[in-house]
Amino acid sequence: MSNLLLYSVVETRLHPQMTALYAQHGIDEEVFTSTRKVMSRIKKRAPDYVVADFVYGYSNNYAGVNISNLDVMLMAMQRYAPDSKVIVLAQKHEIQYVSKLNDIYPLYAVLQLPVVQDEMTRLL
Repeated sequence: MSNLLLYSVVETRLHPQMTALYAQHGIDEEVFTSTRKVMSRIKKRAPDYVVADFVYGYSNNYAGVNISNLDVMLMAMQRYAPDSKVIVLAQKHEIQYVSKLNDIYPLYAVLQLPVVQDEMTRLL
């Protein structure tokens, strides 16, 4: 039986390094530095989990249409990875905006940065 698969989308310096924790739970991690890169991988193989940094789109950062850096990826996941569990990591001052993403794709969990291992362990 193959291990579970987790994609880490690291777009902030606060993203936790939890490769060893994932391995303890039989989860292989692949790391991506942008949602664009992870989307092409999702189209080839749907992960069991996606752990992604949330960056709110303050007015013009995302053309005023999208909520954040994750919108387009979550839309792609509707088609290519509908059963994947998405864990969003957000800074305290931006966490209030994350719930809007549930309109695009149901989030498995939202964790406030900095994340500690116990929080992540409960979700795996």
